[in-house]
Amino acid sequence: MTRTPLRIGLIGAGYIASWHADALRAAPEVELSAVCDPNLDLAEGLANDHGARAFATVEEMIAAGVCDGVHILTPPDLHHPLALQCLKAGLHVLVEKPVALNAAQTQEIEAAAQAANRRFHPGHNFLGLPSYERLKREIRRGGLGRVSGAEIRWCYPFVPLRSGPYGIWPLRETRNLLLELGPHLLSLAHDLFGTVEIQHLALSKPVALPGAGTRPQGWRIMARAGSVDLTLTLSLVETVDDRSVTVRGSSARARLDLAADTLVIDAENTADLVANPLWRQVSLSGQHLAQGVVNAARQLTSLNRKSPYALSFSGLVRGVWGPLARGEAADPRWSGASAVAVMTALDDVLARCDWPVVSLPAATRKPAPKAMVIGGTGFIGRALTRELAARGTDVRVVSRGRRGPFADLPDAVETVSLSLTDTEALTRAMEGIDTVYNLARSTDSSWEDCLKNDVAVAEGIGRAAQAAGVRRLVYTGTIASFDMSDPKGRIDDETSLPDQMEERNLYARSKAECEHRLMALHRQHGLPLVIARPGIVVGAGGPLQHWGIGRWHGAGAVRLWGNGRNPLPFVLIGDCVAGLIACAATQGIEGRSFNLVGPPLLSARDYFDAIHDTLGARVQVSSGNLHLMYAADAVKHQLKARLLRRSGLTRPSRADWLSRAHLTPFDNSRARTELGWHPCTDRAKFVCLAITEAGLFGF
Repeated sequence: MTRTPLRIGLIGAGYIASWHADALRAAPEVELSAVCDPNLDLAEGLANDHGARAFATVEEMIAAGVCDGVHILTPPDLHHPLALQCLKAGLHVLVEKPVALNAAQTQEIEAAAQAANRRFHPGHNFLGLPSYERLKREIRRGGLGRVSGAEIRWCYPFVPLRSGPYGIWPLRETRNLLLELGPHLLSLAHDLFGTVEIQHLALSKPVALPGAGTRPQGWRIMARAGSVDLTLTLSLVETVDDRSVTVRGSSARARLDLAADTLVIDAENTADLVANPLWRQVSLSGQHLAQGVVNAARQLTSLNRKSPYALSFSGLVRGVWGPLARGEAADPRWSGASAVAVMTALDDVLARCDWPVVSLPAATRKPAPKAMVIGGTGFIGRALTRELAARGTDVRVVSRGRRGPFADLPDAVETVSLSLTDTEALTRAMEGIDTVYNLARSTDSSWEDCLKNDVAVAEGIGRAAQAAGVRRLVYTGTIASFDMSDPKGRIDDETSLPDQMEERNLYARSKAECEHRLMALHRQHGLPLVIARPGIVVGAGGPLQHWGIGRWHGAGAVRLWGNGRNPLPFVLIGDCVAGLIACAATQGIEGRSFNLVGPPLLSARDYFDAIHDTLGARVQVSSGNLHLMYAADAVKHQLKARLLRRSGLTRPSRADWLSRAHLTPFDNSRARTELGWHPCTDRAKFVCLAITEAGLFGF
């Protein structure tokens, strides 16, 4: 008998939604029937990819009657009311972690599920990893002997702590960090060993957030579950990836690598004293080799669609909806009772958290903005906004959310939330504004999306600025749009962008098209436009893992674009901001463009040598053969186009790949002369500001 698939809707269409959608598509017992998000464009984009319907409100989705269950993927402060609303409407619910803000809310959701005869499941995805299931079986059969202790670690950089965006939910309060990441640790502990009793909490490695005090980046929790001693560790600084579970028993020690989906068991053996250590290492080596080969083959044959993270969501979806579709009892891993137990333990940890709360200044007046910064919550935008405020200019920051990293500047900065596609709303927001800085950019995977989300937005901002009578619009392009593949050439502020951009990477091509459209508005309608193209921007608030330098593999290894011996077009964040302000203030430069690139002080290898010399951290650096990278990219392009049948793909040219090494030197003489711009020319000072004092590793 063929069963009708369960119809599942997604509430929330952000980053995590694509992982859930792909997992649902791979599960035979369910189908993705709806996507709901207040940003209807976002909902429609995801829904169209999966043959689902899009809705702007939960009420509309419920009324349409197209779902049997939902995945709630919104910010955590909305989980509780949305879960109650959906359960009352007769829908089963899976709620992303944290399922609520405390145990009381979680218990209320579970009670509502029981009353409605519906199921409530926590989205603890790592309980669905294949290697985790193997670990559970090994413990249950006694393969590790009598288990006495376990360490569960989430040691993985949380980049927003050091370089933003700072308005996201996990950073709004100290407790939110634990609520965001703690469920990974405690769900594993509870499922393996039972009720977790918290004994001690130690916090460390504070990091300052702009205008919001500090947050701990180290959380060390001592606990016990029955006879098992537990150490739970969160480490969010730049660190080697160690998301793992280590279980110690009387017969063996097991280590589960969550990031790699591998399980290695270090067991005793009965060989004599000479052969014993040899056989032990042979066993470990064999396990590593076997699992490495299996994982590599899985990734290759699936074209990277079965990564450990993807497998965890597939396991979650099968474990949650499979039993329901078959009329079976819920899997205890994802029961409402387990959700309550995990949140109860989190409450106990937070009861021991005494991290100081900073008192922010109250507003004494309403800001009177003369400058608008679009993209003001990003790395450059934050520094620009603060520098403008320091110079006495009030700023209106346009952001997706209503929160920004400027709570300490209530008299000088106001944050407004509006859609960048709403030209009329932008025009109204620009009334009374003298200068608009457009630092916005989108991250898209197709040229059609670039035209919609980046190019059309930039053009709309230009039209709004003109309609509002703004004196100057400063648009930030990128030096990546240049052809930088010729080491014998030279790029100055008079150098034009290439005419043909079809074979460039999407970012470079999209930014160039934005410039082209805005310059057309300048020539045809007098848009008061100045274009600034920053180089590789470094300094406090910027990331360690800067992809303008190379392809990163965690915080400890990078493959350079090329051999890394040519000087790179670095620019300090303070110098970049000064250049942007000069682009706005200098008279008579409308229609001009300036490359905000500092003098040639360091190559990529010099940069990493300086990190080692000043911070004592040796990053593993290797040269990247750009010709081979180009060839490999060509193969991947064919696989995506022919096997995955993806349309709208672009393939960067060989020159585009060579340009990533920034082989062509820059001449910034016109920017220095016409703007009065003076970027740092002292190597020692540059290293101090770009590396020593930049907080690259978070501590």
